[in-house]
Amino acid sequence: MGTDFDFAPYYRATVGFDRVFDLLDSVATQPAPSGYPPYNIEKTGDDAWRIVMAVAGFSEAELNVTQREDTLLVMGRTAPNGEDQPQYLYRGIAGRDFERHFQLADHVKVAGARLANGLLMIELHREIPEEKKPRNIHIDAEAGPRTITQR
Repeated sequence: MGTDFDFAPYYRATVGFDRVFDLLDSVATQPAPSGYPPYNIEKTGDDAWRIVMAVAGFSEAELNVTQREDTLLVMGRTAPNGEDQPQYLYRGIAGRDFERHFQLADHVKVAGARLANGLLMIELHREIPEEKKPRNIHIDAEAGPRTITQR
């Protein structure tokens, strides 16, 4: 990337987010992946996102979307060349195989995927388990000094 970022001030202001900053540090030091295929990530709601990938030239059977724990893997494998393949004079639409990895936050699940007009749309939703949701804690206040009597 060329520019080093100092995340030290953010470490002091957070508790339990060390992994997030470690991921940011590792991303800053990794070489940039190829830009194929191009994609957008859209926020569609408070706990919903959509990944839109330009996969022109791929059929539904040549695409594979897999979620393993906190990683989303999108793969495209073109069918082997057959006798019915056209002879190209110019080929501007890339048809090469690809693999894209996306790191997902905790409790983010793939809700579905669809292919339309050369775009693969993957819907993501965060589903926080009931025991992980915030809850209010009732605070009991004493009504004054308590007197303890012995009998």
